[in-house]
Amino acid sequence: MAISKIPSAGFQDNVKFRNIIINGDMSIAQRGTSTSSVSTTQYPSLDRWNFLTQTAGSAVFTISQDSDVPSGQGFSKSHKIDVTTAHTYSSGHFTCLRTMFEGQNLQYLKKGTSSAESLTMSFWVKSNKTGTYILELDDNDNGRNINKSYTINSANTWEKKIITFDGDTTGVFDNDNLPSLRILWWLASGTDYSSGTLQTSWGSTVDANRAVGQVNLADSTSNEWLITGVQLESGSASDFEFLPRAVMESLCFRYFYTVTETGIPGLLRADGNNTRDFYMPYKVTMRANPTITSNADSITNLGTFSNTYPSPRQLWGRVSHTNDTQTIFMKDDVNFDAEL
Repeated sequence: MAISKIPSAGFQDNVKFRNIIINGDMSIAQRGTSTSSVSTTQYPSLDRWNFLTQTAGSAVFTISQDSDVPSGQGFSKSHKIDVTTAHTYSSGHFTCLRTMFEGQNLQYLKKGTSSAESLTMSFWVKSNKTGTYILELDDNDNGRNINKSYTINSANTWEKKIITFDGDTTGVFDNDNLPSLRILWWLASGTDYSSGTLQTSWGSTVDANRAVGQVNLADSTSNEWLITGVQLESGSASDFEFLPRAVMESLCFRYFYTVTETGIPGLLRADGNNTRDFYMPYKVTMRANPTITSNADSITNLGTFSNTYPSPRQLWGRVSHTNDTQTIFMKDDVNFDAEL
């Protein structure tokens, strides 16, 4: 009796994890599902999605995880940017949504060689503000970029966009854990970033050529912009790659995670001043030694015990507090930020 072979697609399929984007289905929001009064660059809500803005505090937004999604596509969450204070942008002002990636995870793209892979971005977007928007791929290692426009044609309607970028034969991504590729969805810009000619092929970054034609999403408090189903892959576009939630969480934990006091595995002591020592193994190997903060009255990093990277991977600290339950935030993505 012949024994049939196990199909090779499963675990041996080398197209698994083809999506470079982390949290492209907008399902993970460890910091909370909504942050209002956002007027500075920060990670306000969804994991791995950095809201990048410079308007001297004049434009204000609410950033949230939303349940408005394109029908029948398998998504349950979207990323929503809602204008709460309108602003006319001065020359050096800008607002973008950004995500970034370590160079060591991008070596297979063969950037900077004659075999450089093309990249295709696909995503669903919705806004009441129709018109031209700009998507940018930024090579942070070599000061190079490429920008493409897309159009929101119908107000308040989910539209799928597919944008292909040629491979770049100049400038190799560094093989390290620093941000090599940065992706920006422009939402508004001043003339410093829009007064030139849109750079639709790879070249040295010229600020004036980055956001030419971009509408100003922030020109009215009635404006909002939503995105989900974001996928970036080599070659042509394919169906969105849905990963198990535990897998997506682990990818996000590399840069940020929280733990409440009841989840800390080693509370060593508590004294009359409500001071507790703790040790906390990292959930995954983090990109770099994290910054720790807490909602406790104070938190101290007692790193002489084990706060070294990459081994051993656990943190020793001390919290002083008056509340019964404390949350400790392990975050590396502050150090992962970079300028526009």
